[in-house]
Amino acid sequence: MNLIALGINHNSAAVEVRERVAFAPEQVAEALADACATGAVDEVVILSTCNRTELYGIAPAGKSLADRAADLIDWIANYHHLAAEELRSAAYHYEAEDALAHIVQVASGLDSMVLGEPQIFGQLKSAYAVGAEAGTVGRELGRLFPRVFSIAKKVRTDTAIGENPVSVAYAAVDLAGHIFSDLSKCNALLVGAGETIELVTRHLIDAGVKDIVIANRTLGRARELAQQFGAEAVLLAEIPEQLPKADIVITSTASQLPILGKGAVEQAIKVRKHRPMLMVDIAVPRDIEAQVGDLRDIYLYSVDDLREIVDENMRSRQHEASKADVLIAEGVHAFMHETRRLGAVDVIKEYRGAADQTREQELERALRSLARGEDPAKLLTQLSRTLMNKLIHAPTAGLKEVSASGREQALDDARRLLGIEAPSPPAETSAETESVDIHVQDTDHSRHTLQ
Repeated sequence: MNLIALGINHNSAAVEVRERVAFAPEQVAEALADACATGAVDEVVILSTCNRTELYGIAPAGKSLADRAADLIDWIANYHHLAAEELRSAAYHYEAEDALAHIVQVASGLDSMVLGEPQIFGQLKSAYAVGAEAGTVGRELGRLFPRVFSIAKKVRTDTAIGENPVSVAYAAVDLAGHIFSDLSKCNALLVGAGETIELVTRHLIDAGVKDIVIANRTLGRARELAQQFGAEAVLLAEIPEQLPKADIVITSTASQLPILGKGAVEQAIKVRKHRPMLMVDIAVPRDIEAQVGDLRDIYLYSVDDLREIVDENMRSRQHEASKADVLIAEGVHAFMHETRRLGAVDVIKEYRGAADQTREQELERALRSLARGEDPAKLLTQLSRTLMNKLIHAPTAGLKEVSASGREQALDDARRLLGIEAPSPPAETSAETESVDIHVQDTDHSRHTLQ
């Protein structure tokens, strides 16, 4: 299988290089056609995300896969107006079975920055769909990628590789799910408007939370984020008014002093009539005074608490990753076995076709002789002998050539292919038997010979 997987990712290249090599969605169809036009690949799929850009291609015969990979790296460099040497220092490539294993690892989230993250599976499926629509997915990639997705799904089903949160933002939301039985009935107050709060907002909505308020020092950024998710934007000064309504409070600001003190939270709890409140402080320094954790009906977690959860979950995922490796190895081995078996299909068709043509010719000749009144019994005997001789002529010539070249292993392989058992070693002949054989031969030369 002339499969190549090559590219760069978060481990091999800095973000500055990854940005320059990325393919914008509107570029991909053109880039796919351009890659095939180089002659380096007959089929190709391009995956381009924030953390990786990879090409998966079927190379034509004539050059080594390493040379084809080098040609593709040169093409990527030229396409993005980069120095080829700069790209080579950051690129990697895999060939044949190793390439297939790499693609499955990518699809399973085992090669991601966040081990086991699920988004890459959908991104790879989209990349495959774009390649199919662009006409750069042929028979081989068309057979390979469905198997990749099947193995990756098995990894997700049979292991817990993606079950435990390994980001602080997701861990905060996951924690809320353990405290409140129905998040769709909860109100959330998020303090801050940076990247972490954006991720928290996204995870809360995915978890079913509908009512979200985003409080920030500047209203403009809070509104921008709120509009993106259908939330409400307020200033930090409005927190005392919003706090009693909140079941979940998650903070992540750059403030050097706490934003929420014990007194404000105590007052909010009274207004809530002591209904429980989850408070998660992701900020460093803290946004919420540590004494707030002493209040009844308040569940307060700091960033350190979440990091302990994240670290434990990461260890769990790493343990599951070893199970995933076994499943991937089994899946790749099965696919390669099927592929090698399919490699014989064309040869078998050609051989059967030639044999059938010979059969037709000899049958036609025999029928003509039968029509002329020749003896049917003799014709059948002659037909069977002629068919046998013609069908075994080419294999016989090949076997003689193999034997003459001293390739004993090839002869053993031929026996298995032809369904012939290896001959048993000759039995040792006793001196008494030898003498009897010789005596018999000497007394009747006309009927006995030494074999």
